[in-house]
Amino acid sequence: MTSSLMTVAYLGATILVILSLGGLSNPETARRGNLSGVIGMTIAVLATVLGPRVAAAGISWIVGGMVAGAAIGLWAARAVKMTQMPELVAIMHSLVGLAACLVGFASYVDTSIAFSGAEKTIHEVEIYVGIFIGAVTFSGSVIAFGKLSGRIGGRPLLLPARHWLNLAGLLATLWFGRQFLAAPTIEAGLLPLLVMTAIALLFGIHLVMAIGGADMPVVVSMLNSYSGWAAAATGFMLSNDLLIVTGALVGSSGAILSYIMCRAMNRNFISVIAGGFGTGGGAPAAKAGEQPAGEVSPISAAETAELLREAKSVIIVPGYGMAVAQAQHTVFEITKHLREKGVNVRFGIHPVAGRMPGHMNVLLAEAKVPYDIVLEMDEINEDFPDTDVAMVIGANDIVNPAAQDDPSSPIAGMPVLEVWKAKTSIVMKRSMASGYAGVDNPLFYKDNNRMLFGDAKKMLDEVLVALMA
Repeated sequence: MTSSLMTVAYLGATILVILSLGGLSNPETARRGNLSGVIGMTIAVLATVLGPRVAAAGISWIVGGMVAGAAIGLWAARAVKMTQMPELVAIMHSLVGLAACLVGFASYVDTSIAFSGAEKTIHEVEIYVGIFIGAVTFSGSVIAFGKLSGRIGGRPLLLPARHWLNLAGLLATLWFGRQFLAAPTIEAGLLPLLVMTAIALLFGIHLVMAIGGADMPVVVSMLNSYSGWAAAATGFMLSNDLLIVTGALVGSSGAILSYIMCRAMNRNFISVIAGGFGTGGGAPAAKAGEQPAGEVSPISAAETAELLREAKSVIIVPGYGMAVAQAQHTVFEITKHLREKGVNVRFGIHPVAGRMPGHMNVLLAEAKVPYDIVLEMDEINEDFPDTDVAMVIGANDIVNPAAQDDPSSPIAGMPVLEVWKAKTSIVMKRSMASGYAGVDNPLFYKDNNRMLFGDAKKMLDEVLVALMA
């Protein structure tokens, strides 16, 4: 393949990636957008492998790596459950960061292409910045994977003088960068490069360890942005225009999404990065597993079915508990039955429901819930006072009235779904334990609230049977 043909292929791949991002912005076009991205990346990979910069002798190694990667991807697609998607996304981000680090070191020690003067300085700056971003992305994503999968606790690790530690790490990175650029030989430059990499790895670990459970959806989005910038930096190192463009697209879109999510949580983006959830002067979060105090009104599955049967308007608020129980298909059957009886059923989605952006939308789409009845928080919040039943399935922090009523709460000011304004709210939970953020929920004790305890799938199956009867 000639250089001109490869350039045309890269241009087509870039257009398809842009169309992919546009398609993924809407559930109805998400499948088409996903397909566009797959076709675009296939064209990009083939153009690179068959292009003039890859020697014929190396193609067999590349094909072998692609086969191995494809096998792992197919296994993950079949084996990973929908509830494990957040941690899968996090670990995928870590691989992008690791790739950026490896490409950076390979580019630095490669003596086949000689640079001199300003060109050499620019190339080394690209390598240094690319490895730094890649290392932060790699270690931060590994920690995010541990938190999302439950291997690491969700509570923030707040070291004394943590902001000064971060500042010291950044200053040390700049100082070693100066030493790296001034190194007379490759061997002399490896030491400051390795030290910077170690600092960046520690920086990524500290960055995500200091972020609490309720902010993890923002962390996933933020790491997505980091992985994009790491890819763009790799593109600069390899003089690959496609990597630069696609990396910048992913990086900028991830940053915009993170900003939107922070606005939805009434949190400053810098505060999310710099500290853990609930560390901005509010009361400390409850300890994991701590039982809130108060009296609740339990309800049975049969009584829940009766309330739903008599209702004219129902809003369902799904949360991570629905994902864990894999109850979305039963939710769809209940929704379908109620709509056939003339009940106005809709879904209220909080921007940070679940453990990653769009988590609940993906689950509901998988269960074939119509897109037009799945509404965002801003679209549906004002309808709760006119709603007969608000049904919360495994959500906690996103329906917590303390965000509006208690200025000392760690979630004070965070926009929430106002389910307590409905005539009756029903909260489905396994127990009275606090949510992922470790914050107690006064909703449970309100006079118009009922608690349906048990596994969401089991209880919803009972509700469905009672409705059918």
